[in-house]
Amino acid sequence: MTETTKTHVILLACGSFNPITKGHIQMFERARDYLHKTGRFIVIGGIVSPVHDSYGKQGLVSSRHRLIMCQLAVQNSDWIRVDPWECYQDTWQTTCSVLEHHRDLMKRVTGCILSNVNTPSMTPVIGQPQNENSQPIYQNNNVSTKPTAAKILGKVGESLSRICCVRPPVERFTFVDENANLGTVMRYEEIELRILLLCGSDLLESFCIPGLWNEADMEVIVGDFGIVVVPRDAADTDRIMNHSSILRKYKNNIMVVKDDINHPMSVVSSTKSRLALQHGDGHVVDYLSQPVIDYILKSQLYINASG
Repeated sequence: MTETTKTHVILLACGSFNPITKGHIQMFERARDYLHKTGRFIVIGGIVSPVHDSYGKQGLVSSRHRLIMCQLAVQNSDWIRVDPWECYQDTWQTTCSVLEHHRDLMKRVTGCILSNVNTPSMTPVIGQPQNENSQPIYQNNNVSTKPTAAKILGKVGESLSRICCVRPPVERFTFVDENANLGTVMRYEEIELRILLLCGSDLLESFCIPGLWNEADMEVIVGDFGIVVVPRDAADTDRIMNHSSILRKYKNNIMVVKDDINHPMSVVSSTKSRLALQHGDGHVVDYLSQPVIDYILKSQLYINASG
């Protein structure tokens, strides 16, 4: 497959990130490497979306602290960003709502196709209406002035950087006519972009707990978006999926990272990190990046907390 015919992917991870660990960052990296090796995907961005304060989990520090720690953890990454939308809402949001928000936002910002897993060719393009005084991006038949694949993909990358780490902008973007005759240049609607939920095998296993997830939400998450799973502690993902009728139904939409590498970060968790901080365990440096540790110590987080 050529670069332009591969599916372009944004990986979205939802969670407490209490605190964000090296394991979380490694999860993004492993997922991206695996998807690239399949030859079918290009990962153009990653989004960390911390949960709202009203989630109610014991020991959850405020989103203000968690957003800062997440930003410190990804500050050296050129493709992973932190998005505060979930934290800025009036109340807790479901994972399904967060996925739908980012899908709709990327449609508005980029105008690209954002397709469901099962129906990539049937999803309509949503572009942006022009401002009254705006000019078309191209005004003649000169191919060099028309939106090429590189230009449009560049816009996706720029837009991702712009909308992450800040409140979503409300400005309007110039509309690109997806039906224009671009000759030999790749047509606008042929750029396919998907938002995939990135998670560990523990979240996948939670789908099997009766009553924990809304089944309609599960249908949307797995059936429409799709999931990339990075196993933890050598979890048996096949066994997990066989315990849920919805996971079995959409098993082709679940991509399990199988990199055949023993990652020490796969056993790192926020819980272990908090316990290490409480006990003064020097191994905390193996779990958290130094900027995150420095911020935790400066803000006196988790030190006297329980769990």
